[in-house]
Amino acid sequence: MSLEGDTVLVTGGAGFIGRWLVEQLIFQEDVRVINLDKLTYAGNLDSLEIVGTHPNHIFVQGDIGDVECVSYLLRAYHPKAIVNFAAESHVDRSIDGPRAFLQTNINGTFELLMSAYQYWQDLKEEKRQDFRFLHVSTDEVYGSLGKTGKFTEHTPYAPNSPYSATKAASDHLLRAFYHILWVPGFNDKLFQ
Repeated sequence: MSLEGDTVLVTGGAGFIGRWLVEQLIFQEDVRVINLDKLTYAGNLDSLEIVGTHPNHIFVQGDIGDVECVSYLLRAYHPKAIVNFAAESHVDRSIDGPRAFLQTNINGTFELLMSAYQYWQDLKEEKRQDFRFLHVSTDEVYGSLGKTGKFTEHTPYAPNSPYSATKAASDHLLRAFYHILWVPGFNDKLFQ
């Protein structure tokens, strides 16, 4: 899928990994990036200094769980893709304060998915086919690896902290949305 000349909504784009994607898209693909970040402890505007005032970078401070904000961005900018990096992270933080992890990683992801689905429904058929929702997870959903070995796509989920449990839950939400909503014959009754 080529993105050159298209718009991408990147959530968590002021974070450690998200900002890297923002730079790659803007400077290598000539993509307009709508960068939605809540700017919690992990988001850092200074990390976006390299994109500066680039005309293809639009920064919005906001929450993926804010339906009005996300819906507005989708309607106003018509992205071809959403890349979701937004998350509360770090195991120790999740043990000390798990509520924020539930709110962002599960509820926030759910609201982002709902907004994306409503947006997708309004697209013309050819644009529906091209639209993508990419969700970034963590290896923590597979549990503890130890000193050797590796995880694969076939490794069973075994989250061991509130962080990994909420990321696993968000992964499962994505899977469910894909199978129920975005495959042919999706169930419109869920939204009545």
